[in-house]
Amino acid sequence: MTATQAIMKREFRGYFGTPLAYVFLCVFLMLAAFLAFRDGLYESRDANLRVFFFYMPWLFAFLAPAIAMRTWAEERRTGTVELLLTLPVTVKQAILGKFFAGWAFFGIALVLTLPIVFSVAYLGDPDNGPIWTGYLGAFLMAGAYLAIGTFFSALTKNQVIAFIIASLVCAFLVFAGQPSVLKAVDSFFLTSWLTPFVEQMSFLTHYDLMQRGVIELRNIVFMLAITAAFLVCSAVILDEQKAR
Repeated sequence: MTATQAIMKREFRGYFGTPLAYVFLCVFLMLAAFLAFRDGLYESRDANLRVFFFYMPWLFAFLAPAIAMRTWAEERRTGTVELLLTLPVTVKQAILGKFFAGWAFFGIALVLTLPIVFSVAYLGDPDNGPIWTGYLGAFLMAGAYLAIGTFFSALTKNQVIAFIIASLVCAFLVFAGQPSVLKAVDSFFLTSWLTPFVEQMSFLTHYDLMQRGVIELRNIVFMLAITAAFLVCSAVILDEQKAR
């Protein structure tokens, strides 16, 4: 077993060693069920999960930082980060181990929503393509949000501060694709070239196609690039702390 796998296993068990994991799963599943069956799904006679996937970027923007906030902030607060970084484990291995544990936890949360899919399939004949691409997009998006939360958790000892800042950044990366935001950017900077760039930085821009059943490489690359960028930044921060 590699060091990354050992850390991942330890962190994954740690999630279920506290009430946080069970509270998170209960809240997530209740919200997911509410969103899936709101707006008169039974009365519409249209079996689909469009509403469920539509709200996923907003839901994850706050739930993912809540999971990630303890990743490094708790280690720094208790002083165990120094012990961890003095072990024969590289910063890269520690970051990846913690990140993959959180990502696997999110994967379980998504798997637990499958009864919603089965319920919709029982009620009608949904198009399975958008459902599975929506799940793929949600899983990739969760990884990106977790990486953002990991970065801000590495910056501070305070979990609340890490959560607030990460949530604001995640929310911005969702709002960036809204027409009102794009219009404000165009008006404020008095330039048109910046607007498409801001729009492409939005998770909604890339996730919208996936929840419609369209998979394009650029959308997958965007989410993976955001994930990798924030994990690399986390490694830089922790490397500096290790060198002190």
